[in-house]
Amino acid sequence: MQTQNEPWATDKVYTKYTIMFIYACITYSIIGFSWGAIMGGVPAFRLFVDTAVHGKLISLAHAHINLLGWVEMAIFGAIYYIIPRLVKRPIYSIRLVKVHFWMHNIGLVGMVILFCVAGAVSGYDASEENNAMVSRLMAGNGVFGSLVLLANIIWGYNIVKTCTGWDKDK
Repeated sequence: MQTQNEPWATDKVYTKYTIMFIYACITYSIIGFSWGAIMGGVPAFRLFVDTAVHGKLISLAHAHINLLGWVEMAIFGAIYYIIPRLVKRPIYSIRLVKVHFWMHNIGLVGMVILFCVAGAVSGYDASEENNAMVSRLMAGNGVFGSLVLLANIIWGYNIVKTCTGWDKDK
């Protein structure tokens, strides 16, 4: 039986986005785990990552898929699920949940693509021109990273607003 203190019981958008965070977590974990297996199991790829001028950027892409994709998405989904039940009130803003989801994913995918492109196209060329190109790509990476940061700030704001005043009588 649903009570007024269970607004999540009928809010399909809230449920949809909470589950989307979990689906994103699953997707990024499969990508990240597969990527790690390939990097470890394919000697030519491992050699390139270890010895190319900017090959370590490919490892950074792998790390970001796992941390910002798999781990953070799992945490976000869990907190979006738990907090409304804990404080017995709906999430402060479903709109912010949506913005958070899309902004975080766009930022993460952009970062990973630019890390990979910068790491791969530089190859073994340590020229000044090549380093300048990598530098420009990494500046773009900073833009996508800022999107992820802003998404996480939005998430924190939404959770704090949801929790604020939970113990006051209505």
